Amino acid sequence: MADKNACMTCGGRGGLCGGKGIATLKEGVWTNNPLAIQVLGICSALAVTNKLSNSLVMGCAFLFVCVGSNLFVSLLRNNIPHRIRMIAEVAIIATFVILFDQFLKAYYWEMSKQLGPYVGLIITNCIVMGRAEAFALQNPPIVSIVDGVANGIGYGVALAIIGFARELFGSGQVVLGNLVLDLGYWYTPNQLMILAPGAFFVFGVLIAFFNLVKGGDGEEDKK
Repeated sequence: MADKNACMTCGGRGGLCGGKGIATLKEGVWTNNPLAIQVLGICSALAVTNKLSNSLVMGCAFLFVCVGSNLFVSLLRNNIPHRIRMIAEVAIIATFVILFDQFLKAYYWEMSKQLGPYVGLIITNCIVMGRAEAFALQNPPIVSIVDGVANGIGYGVALAIIGFARELFGSGQVVLGNLVLDLGYWYTPNQLMILAPGAFFVFGVLIAFFNLVKGGDGEEDKK
């Protein structure tokens, strides 16, 4: 009954959950981006972003797991005993990770081989566990889904930016199905960019950019 009243109250205020949905969406995608601002889940950001295609698939995997786990943790939050809540959360997260991993192996075997164990390691990703524990366990399903979507998009976009930059400057071109962008004969590819140190460089630039823009936003808010 409490959940029903909470949802009804949410919808009665207008907007997406009375404005909380929009705030949650903005926070996950931009204000508190899990990768560029919180600097969480950097293993995949450094390991699989040597190609844009890898980054996009990993972003999709993360989005699927984050949304699914947030939804089910929220639905079951009043029925999960407090002392075993983290075990239940891990079990839910692992279920969605396995589903996506098996889907990749069944239909996109080459991509599955390229990503290696990193899809499976989403189970241990602190962002997914953190959103389930800190948000979905405290909020109704709809806004929990929004939180999962926001953090999934925020993380996926950051991965895509890193993957795009590394592939472009590391190989001189970005290939996504068909040729998307080619720097041509005038650019000499920098092999460092497709190696692990290159990921650190691009990641650092991404963090600097987010903080620079957010710093400007903060000044505007103060005014």
